This record gives sequence, structure tokens and C-alpha cells, in this order.
Amino acid sequence: MKVNFNIENLKFDEKGLIPAIVVDSFSKKVLTLAYMNKESLKISMEKGLTCFYSRSRQELWLKGETSKNYQHIVSITADCDRDALTVVVEKDGPACHKGTDSCFTETVWQSEDKHEFSMDGLYELLVGRKTEMPDNSYTTYLFSKGLDKILKKVGEECTEVIIAAKDQDKKETVYEIADLAYHVMVLMVENGISVDDVRRELASRHIIDHKVKQEKMASDND
Repeated sequence: MKVNFNIENLKFDEKGLIPAIVVDSFSKKVLTLAYMNKESLKISMEKGLTCFYSRSRQELWLKGETSKNYQHIVSITADCDRDALTVVVEKDGPACHKGTDSCFTETVWQSEDKHEFSMDGLYELLVGRKTEMPDNSYTTYLFSKGLDKILKKVGEECTEVIIAAKDQDKKETVYEIADLAYHVMVLMVENGISVDDVRRELASRHIIDHKVKQEKMASDND
């Protein structure tokens, strides 16, 4: 999709820089905060790869040029004041030079009564259960019983979802879908399937669906 946006309308600071918040297209995790100048932004748009300006080295650097951990740009969006950017990417490897998935790993403060939830977080918890196998854990029980038991539970939960949905009981259907999602994720961990694997598959189907829709619209207009 062609976007007619003039980068001259962006507000670069007195040093000619603009902050760029890089976000993972699949997990929506913030990967890093870097800076761009007009030249690096133009290179990023031309190549479809993130190119930043290093304030410490005072030079341009194409992310991944040395490490091969390239970041393929999905979109670049300016904020309401046009003085900051979010850059959504599909990455080839860790975003941080320390080898971590994201540069943001140090917890500074955390609420005692509010807890962040994500499918990625749940997946990591399940991976930990399989590695540590703590006592008195239902997840440990499933992993200890193996694939056949996990598959049986997935089948049972599928049936429960169907029954609840057939009864048009929204609350019960949501409850059973959550049960099914949990057991499917246990199956994913057991079989070495990551959340990103599923995201990529869904994303590829979205692209195919979009193309089919465009072809149908073109055909209808003939």
C-alpha cells in the first residue's frame, strides 16, 4: 500500500534526530528504542530494513549488518506531534546487542495486585513447568503423562466448547475456550511449537485471504 507522507513534516530535534520505538510485529513486544535522522529514515524506507543513527559513534548503522539479525519493516507510524516514531518489524533474531529478544529486560517496579498477562507469558510459564516439573502442579501431571494424555484432554475440551456454544451460554463458552487454549498450549510446548510459529501461520493466511478478497472484488467489477 502506497502512503503519501512527506518526512519533511516530521519534527526532528535540534540534533536532527527522532526517537524510534521498535515493536515486534508478532508478539507486540517493545524491542528497543533507537534514533533516526532523515538519512537513516530514508534508507529504512528504501531497503525495508531498520537503519538507525548511533549517537555514541555518530554514524549510521543498519541493524543486522554485522549480526545478521535484520529487522524487516512492516510499518512506520508517527505520533500525534510527529516527533516520535513506532517501527513495527519482523525480526531475524535478538533485538538487543546482548543477545536478548528485547532490550527491555530490567524490571524497575511492579504492582503487587495487578499482573500482566499475555499468551507469550503463559507459554513461557508452561515451558518452565516442563523443565522444572514442580510437585503438585496440574501442568507437571500432564507433561509427566505424555502426549497421549495431553491429546485426550485437548479432545475433551473441544467437546466442552462445542456443548457450551450449542447451548448459547456465553460465560460457559468463554470458560471452556480458555480451558481449550491452555491445553492446546501445553500440546504446543510438548511438540516444540512456539507462539510465534502459530502467529506466522495466521499472518500468512491473512495475506492469502486479503489477496483472494482483492481478486474477488476485481472479478466482480469486470
